[in-house]
Amino acid sequence: MPARHKQTRWGVLLLAHGAPDRLDDVPEFLLHVRNGRPLPPPVVEEIKHRYALIGGGSPLLRHSRRQAELLAARLGLPVFLAMRNWHPFIAEVIPQLIREGVEGLVVLCLAPHNSRTSVGLYRERLADALTASGASLPVRFIESWHDHPQLIQAFAEKLRAALAEAQAAAGSPVPVILTAHSVPQRTIVAGDPYDSQVRETVALVAEAAGCSLWQAAYQSQGMTSEPWIGPTVESAIDHLAAANHRHVLIAPVGFLCDHVEILYDVDIAFRSYARGKGLTLHRTQSLNDSPVLIEALAALVEAELAVAASATRA
Repeated sequence: MPARHKQTRWGVLLLAHGAPDRLDDVPEFLLHVRNGRPLPPPVVEEIKHRYALIGGGSPLLRHSRRQAELLAARLGLPVFLAMRNWHPFIAEVIPQLIREGVEGLVVLCLAPHNSRTSVGLYRERLADALTASGASLPVRFIESWHDHPQLIQAFAEKLRAALAEAQAAAGSPVPVILTAHSVPQRTIVAGDPYDSQVRETVALVAEAAGCSLWQAAYQSQGMTSEPWIGPTVESAIDHLAAANHRHVLIAPVGFLCDHVEILYDVDIAFRSYARGKGLTLHRTQSLNDSPVLIEALAALVEAELAVAASATRA
């Protein structure tokens, strides 16, 4: 009679960037983002001002927790959420999931494009936390999922709806700028796949949504002297204004929920910039608790669990 393998109790760990909940948390949060390197006080004050304009804190944790709850209900598995730069930190969550009896972990970053400045750092923090806990458990880390069909579908649904509204308001075709967070140019030069993955997502979403006028751009460049990848959203708006367009639709496809890069950078800064160029700016709704997004996350986890089960049987 063949030996029976003990069934591993798997859990899911969602990883995200993290964001401050209150204005008073901003300085400490920025130190975590920059690995202890302080920013000049005027820059810190400017960032605090931006958070003040969106209500005094970020909704990132609330939306991410909701995504985790929906995924847990969909999978019937324990789903944990941890952040790299704010509470709950990865190092805080690992001991919790071990105490709850998790014996294997599928790890999924709530950032579909792989960059060593995001996913790479999540992976480092996870390895450090596992080492510090003394835990030895199998980990299946999903590196990227920028082209997953249901992710593309989720973004395309939002884009189609927003484009229809924008074109009804404009009375003519409206150009679309599909955006993602910029990264330092040096990371791309060093071989980082981020730029190529973002551009693939942009093309897939534009095609799925039936866009005829679209382009890719990068937003939220860091407040540092080094070059960050572009083109910038501002330069894209400049070109549209020069071509006599009067409406533009921003579709952020590098973000899975509302946070400061959407609520301030797009809704306040880019809208003001576009107005100054004579354009009305429209934006797609963020995915947040999109059922199609949750199905994408579930499909990714289930695929990893199937591979793990197959390896165990072998």
